Amino acid sequence: QVQLVESGGGLVQPGGSLRLTCAASGFTFSTKTMRWYRQAPGKERELVGSITNAGVSTIYADSVKGRFTISRDNSKNTVFLQMNNLKPEDTAVYYCKALQLIYWGQGTQVTVSS
Repeated sequence: QVQLVESGGGLVQPGGSLRLTCAASGFTFSTKTMRWYRQAPGKERELVGSITNAGVSTIYADSVKGRFTISRDNSKNTVFLQMNNLKPEDTAVYYCKALQLIYWGQGTQVTVSS
């Protein structure tokens, strides 16, 4: 079955960096656009960004553009979210998802606070 396992979250000070990892299984990873989403307390889940199946093209939400970078390793069925210059408003649970599939992982908590 489809599994998405996010990891790498934690507590970081403003201005710091984190790298999130999403390990995927149960589907042909290299054929799917992958997306990162986040959900802050009391807010709706929002799209952070996405990367096409071959990793050629990425898009980002305006709120993270220039600070976050999505990459992938199709040989390891893994997608990454590098987050730099983190701000308190980036605090959320972060999820990865394959486009056109309904499955979600458990998410990984990112907390940006001094």
